[in-house]
Amino acid sequence: MSRDSAGEPVLTGEQQETWFAYMRVMLRLGYEMNRQLQTDSDLSLPDYDVLNALADSPGHRLQLTTLATRLAWERSRLSHHLQRMDARGLVERSPSASDRRATDAVLTDAGLTALRDATPGHAALVRRMFFDGLDPALLPALRTALEQVHEQVLATGTLPRPAEQTRLPGLQTGS
Repeated sequence: MSRDSAGEPVLTGEQQETWFAYMRVMLRLGYEMNRQLQTDSDLSLPDYDVLNALADSPGHRLQLTTLATRLAWERSRLSHHLQRMDARGLVERSPSASDRRATDAVLTDAGLTALRDATPGHAALVRRMFFDGLDPALLPALRTALEQVHEQVLATGTLPRPAEQTRLPGLQTGS
């Protein structure tokens, strides 16, 4: 077992096995969601995440810094990705409505349509791959555990805390 500089175990055996289980799910589910979206909707999972974040925002727009924080992306990654999405007509970039020195990403009508068209198939995949194999009695405990981990990441991570949102990106039907 690995030890830190003070000689303490880095992870207990149970923690290590739980972490590996999480990683297996995260990596495989991410692959499957990306594949399904590309096949059925010509969207990537990152496209879908951006579209969802914008659809769940006032006026379907967010300043780039706020959007990057919400998605937990580097600003440069977001900028390059938005450039590709803009070329496809899914989003536009415009001067910020609240701060003319900043830039907003704005969801286009085509982007909203793409999101709405992609959501039923994406939600069906999530239900089939994630929820159908899970005992429904475990949902409250799983949700609590995930919320606790998320709060710890927000409290100890390096990104600023994102603005509150009403829904989580990924499964909404659009606004």
